[in-house]
Order: sequence, then structure tokens, then C-alpha cells
Amino acid sequence: MDPLIEAAWAARRQARPDFSGFPVGAALEDSQGRIFGGCNIENVSYGLTICAERVAIFKALSEGGRQFRRIVVVTEAARVTPPCGACRQIIWEFCGDIPVTAMNRAGESKTWRMPELLPDPFDRENLE
Repeated sequence: MDPLIEAAWAARRQARPDFSGFPVGAALEDSQGRIFGGCNIENVSYGLTICAERVAIFKALSEGGRQFRRIVVVTEAARVTPPCGACRQIIWEFCGDIPVTAMNRAGESKTWRMPELLPDPFDRENLE
């Protein structure tokens, strides 16, 4: 199995979906081949909840990662589940146009490029 997919499933096992019951794992690969895992962590104050994708990206950034190759997101859902809107924005801003693969419990997967998931992004160019 692809090490990035394995890392995403391993990260999912650490999830804290205390309110939604929807554990998610993510793994991000940087340009050096390092893999950073993340899981969703929920909070009783729902607005403080953080998604697996953002945990993986913030972990990578905090450990010096700056250029990224791809990200994988896994769930036990029956359907392949793409990243939420907030995660799409963060992926675009910090990772750029990378492949985003989502996989479900049946091993079904789908891969998108970021412009498919976020066709008109708000980014630095909007601030000029």
C-alpha cells in the first residue's frame, strides 16, 4: 500500500470525533518525501474543531515543510468524502495546486487537482 495512504489511516485512528462520530485521517507529503499525518479533533465549542487536513498541514508547516507533493484524506464513510471548504482554502494557500485524494472504507478513491475543488480561490493575488 502507498505509504501516504497508510499514514492517513494511522492518523485516523488518533481522531477525536467526540461529537460527530466521524473520524478522519489525512497525510501530507512534502517535496523531500516526508509525511505528516493529522486527524480531526472536535471540541464542545464546535467552532474550535479542526479538520484532519488542517492538522496535517499545520504540523508540516511547524516542522519546516514548505513545498508539498500531495495529500490523502481517509474516512470510514460509504461515499468518498472531499475536503470541506475551509480545508480547501488552507490546502490552496499553503500547498498550491497539488493532487488531493480521498478514500473511503471500501478502498474507493477519487483524486482532484485543487482548481477542481476550489475553482476561484481567494489568495494573495486578491490583496494586490
